[in-house]
Amino acid sequence: MPSFSIENFGCRATEADASALRRELLANGFTLADAHNAADIVVLNTCTVTAAADSQAREAVRKIHRANPAARIVVTGCYAQRAPEELAGLDGVSWVVGNSHQTQIPALIRGLYAPAGADFVPLARLDGDAMSLARGPAKILTGDIFAQTAVQIAAFFSPALALDDRTRPILKIQDGCNNRCSYCVIPFVRGRSRSLAPDVVVERARGLVAAGAKEIVFSGINLGSYGRDLAPRAGLADGVRRILDETALERLRFSSIEPQDITEDFVALVASSDRVAPHFHVPLQSGSDRILRAMHRWYRAEHYAERVRLIRRLLPDAAIGADVIVGFPGETGEDFEITCRFIEQLPFTYLHVFSFSARPGTEAAKLGAAAVPPQVIRERARALRALAEGKSAAFRASQAGRTLRALTLARTGDDWTETLTGNYLKVRVPGRHPANEWRVVRMTSESQQHADVVIPNEVRNLSSVSAR
Repeated sequence: MPSFSIENFGCRATEADASALRRELLANGFTLADAHNAADIVVLNTCTVTAAADSQAREAVRKIHRANPAARIVVTGCYAQRAPEELAGLDGVSWVVGNSHQTQIPALIRGLYAPAGADFVPLARLDGDAMSLARGPAKILTGDIFAQTAVQIAAFFSPALALDDRTRPILKIQDGCNNRCSYCVIPFVRGRSRSLAPDVVVERARGLVAAGAKEIVFSGINLGSYGRDLAPRAGLADGVRRILDETALERLRFSSIEPQDITEDFVALVASSDRVAPHFHVPLQSGSDRILRAMHRWYRAEHYAERVRLIRRLLPDAAIGADVIVGFPGETGEDFEITCRFIEQLPFTYLHVFSFSARPGTEAAKLGAAAVPPQVIRERARALRALAEGKSAAFRASQAGRTLRALTLARTGDDWTETLTGNYLKVRVPGRHPANEWRVVRMTSESQQHADVVIPNEVRNLSSVSAR
């Protein structure tokens, strides 16, 4: 059978999609190649959250085509949904398939390799959409993403789930977003918010646990909105309780959750069980109320601060991360200073800093006259990342002396293995250990370098490490 490879770009939701694609292609009899240059088919699952993400995808196509000109390149994901013609014009691309039709990629690839006379139904007849030709040789298959349902999301999983190549598998329980932040194109390429039924979530979690998963990451485009589209209406907290009550999962972690969904009841639920990772990633975007209004964010800085203080009060050692955008059109030096002071005052443990990127079709893209100069954006991003490094170092220092349970990851060195704690610290334990096993680690230093071994390795499941 033909071989394939997959490369993913972007968030945990796209990682979940790529994993589902991998499982479906394997279930259809295709073999997984070790590298793109050895594959008959290369699937690129793209992101379009920034112009840099678009550029990265285009460069990947060019690089793969140069190294393996015979490969059929299939481009899917958010960029493919937003601007299929841009991708179809690239040399080497055979198909551009939007998120609207991503579940049909296995059938499409089967059709490419169906023998003459095979009983194969052309993909166009399966979905009723015409497959147009772009200027180049690539074919485009896209449709109305707002017509996709949660049933289609649920269908995009093999009946028997496996861990594939991830120690901590991602379980996407929600897709799409009903918010309309002025800078964000994702709702237009992911569609409206829709959720997996609670019974399906539990079934998927049980399947992953049976396959050996010790930690599962709940993900979604707007995870905190999980269940609001269901009848009867459910909520993320309801899903968490069912996982705790009805599965043997040892640790559950969340991807990003919007600040308005961080309620006292939800934080108390996380604090009530050591089977839920004390880790909150809460998008901030700006500490300036003026900029938050222009971004069409649904909160103000003080509301956000209340949520962070709530987390720290109920979970003193939790990881608290945030996304921050610098250089939004109209952001003044004063706005940026307000953001910096706001971040300095709160107990963040890490930040993801993004330089503003105008996305076609969004309100912010129309604010060209208020654009912040690129050099200023770069300077502000550097300053914010330096602030983030200080926050991260302070948190690691605060953990010195604590004993934590950590899950071994696949990354190893000559004499160490990387692990991940519940509060999102990657630490190196001495020795080489199999992935996906629990170890008890004692944090001994705030050092950012390699671990210092101070306890003999023969102490069972107890390693002393430096936070790094």
